[in-house]
Amino acid sequence: MMQLSGIGTLETVIGSYPHTAALKAGEVAPDGYALTFTEVSPIIAAFRRMVRSLEFDVCEMALSTYLVAREHAKPFTAIPVFLVRGFHHDALAYNARAGISGPKDLEGKRVGVRAYTVTTGVWARGILASQYGVDLDKVTWVVFDEEHVQEYQTPGNVETAPAGAKMAEMLAEGALDAAIGAGAVDSPDVRPLFPDARAAVAAWYQATGVYPINHTVVVKDELLRREPGLARALYAAFGASKARFLERLRAGEALEREAAALADRRAIVGDDPLPYGLAPNRAALEMLARFAHEQRLVGRRMEPEELFAPVE
Repeated sequence: MMQLSGIGTLETVIGSYPHTAALKAGEVAPDGYALTFTEVSPIIAAFRRMVRSLEFDVCEMALSTYLVAREHAKPFTAIPVFLVRGFHHDALAYNARAGISGPKDLEGKRVGVRAYTVTTGVWARGILASQYGVDLDKVTWVVFDEEHVQEYQTPGNVETAPAGAKMAEMLAEGALDAAIGAGAVDSPDVRPLFPDARAAVAAWYQATGVYPINHTVVVKDELLRREPGLARALYAAFGASKARFLERLRAGEALEREAAALADRRAIVGDDPLPYGLAPNRAALEMLARFAHEQRLVGRRMEPEELFAPVE
């Protein structure tokens, strides 16, 4: 029988994904440790609770939130497990009445985003700047939610939307010229900035080799100090859970919607649509760290080795 550590059961919050199903069902477990899962919906609410009150022992977290948290010395450290990732060209939409014919036309316009530090926003802005030459300082960013890290101060070209306002409604009405992550908008005036997002994604990936990361997993520093083997055990358990999912993909099983989307992404990124570890993710981590610095989320570019606990 597995000998459990003396630190007790670890309160854990992670989303329910095809690649975490075996872990959450107890079919795999970190060697020497017991996890109890707390359900938080939507999962982004857990990020704020972890950042502000260290409420959990192990917690999924948006990668950009984590970078800002590190900037403000929050006492937790990530392991290189990346539960959510994807490409972000399809997150950008605009109102046809705004006189926008391409990305560069966003300069001088008002663009909505849920919060300035939200990871999809950081990636989308970085794509606009690095791939299409958009001067992000010439855009007014309109935000609808608090930043997770309370200490963070947004740049001067960030405005807060009126209380109770909805991004999709403001975009449809023309109060916003464009938006990142507005979701489905019932208006003939609202159109995707990239009409063929799949082609744009393929061109991006071919040019950069970067497969964007959205969410990682963090662990309280006090636990990592007390248990030198904890990070490795958790990393192995997440890997074992993902391996169960990859077996399903390779077996050609019928898949639910989220799993099918991950399977479809293999046509662009290769056999494993969710690579873990530093080596296969270095380019993405370095790029997001650069974008975060350029967009004034953090005061310096952070290196991957300083962001993640050793696991290999």
